[in-house]
Amino acid sequence: MLKLFNRVKQSAGREWEILNREVGELYRTGNYDRAVIVAKKALELAKKNSGLDHPDVALSLNNLAELYRAQGQYEKAEPLYKLALAIDEKALGSNNPEVATDLNNLAGLYRNQGKYAQAEPLYKRSLLIREKTLAPDHPELGMSLNNLALLYVDQGQYAQAEPLYKRSLAICEKVLGPAHPEVATTLNNLAELYKIQGHYTQAEPLYKRSLAIYENVFGPEHPDVATALNNLAALYSGTQSQYLLAEPLFKRSLAIREKVLAPDHPDVAESLNGLAFMYFTQCQYEQAEPLYKRSLAISEKALGPDHPDVAMSLNNLAFMYDTQDQYAQAEPLYKRSLAILEKAFGPDHPDVGTTLDHLALLYDSQGQYAQAEPLYKRLLTTSEKVLGPNHPYVAQCLEHMAVHYRKTGRKDEAAKLEQRAATIRAIKR
Repeated sequence: MLKLFNRVKQSAGREWEILNREVGELYRTGNYDRAVIVAKKALELAKKNSGLDHPDVALSLNNLAELYRAQGQYEKAEPLYKLALAIDEKALGSNNPEVATDLNNLAGLYRNQGKYAQAEPLYKRSLLIREKTLAPDHPELGMSLNNLALLYVDQGQYAQAEPLYKRSLAICEKVLGPAHPEVATTLNNLAELYKIQGHYTQAEPLYKRSLAIYENVFGPEHPDVATALNNLAALYSGTQSQYLLAEPLFKRSLAIREKVLAPDHPDVAESLNGLAFMYFTQCQYEQAEPLYKRSLAISEKALGPDHPDVAMSLNNLAFMYDTQDQYAQAEPLYKRSLAILEKAFGPDHPDVGTTLDHLALLYDSQGQYAQAEPLYKRLLTTSEKVLGPNHPYVAQCLEHMAVHYRKTGRKDEAAKLEQRAATIRAIKR
């Protein structure tokens, strides 16, 4: 998160504050390249006016890091987050709420990269500081609970995530009121948890309440309203009996984002992708393809050719071709997606695994079993390593590998994998 204001006395001056406000506005509108330029100016001004070890410098470092994170330039962001943390710990003490924010931001970077073992202790330390230094119903405490819950969801630890979301929601409702945007955000996250678990009847009213709050607070054409519409539409598009409800919501979300954020904003690409996926699931490929292609073009232009969001767009377009047996068109897209993700995240990230899985299935579909098998094995090894041996995604990997073994005449090995997958699926989460 951007830190536009500091609790400690600022010494960097009025010009620095104005620059920070400009950074915030550019970030909000997705103009990241310009925001980086302004953030660098703010950082140099803070160093000049406040000294190298002042919290104002830490704030500027954090903002620049956040912009790099948004662009997928994680190797540039990490040292800046770490330096901001070191400055605030030295200047403010290790138990200061600003330090908690720094820890939270660094943890968020690691979570983006799938480095869950590095993220968790930072989130927990951030939460501990806030529990120690803030009131038991402080909104920032609710934020820490929410972020730790997000991490647990990523790892399939749904039983650990749910009470954190509920506690975060209770704090936000008590302190901010039931109609505050932060309440809407937490409602949305809890709804996402239920959706992942297939609990659609529990998710739907939370999504709707979140949407109603945003519309009431911000009006019908705010970016947060568009996000809420997109999320509700995604729920409906995944449910065969309700997919017709999804299309108008996706289209309204897209219209808002194009109007408010400009037609080449990354969030526009998200709405296009959601609408395309809805058409894809209904086998309306002629309607899906141009939307996927436009989404890809926007992501490449706004974020650069090596951003993880570009990889996602490539993967989605490839999967559509793959489904239609257009393997020659799908394969290079999968490979480019895989290369981007490996470069951005390293070889063990779950998103890398998703593309490996798709590529392996493509080779299986063509009878290229010798090319598929090492991908399945790598996928299973990394998934167990990163997500743990009992994660639902590990079960999916086992199931896909079992199909491969049956195709290649290894029924006994396939049966063992299927049994293990069934055991994982049976675990109550």
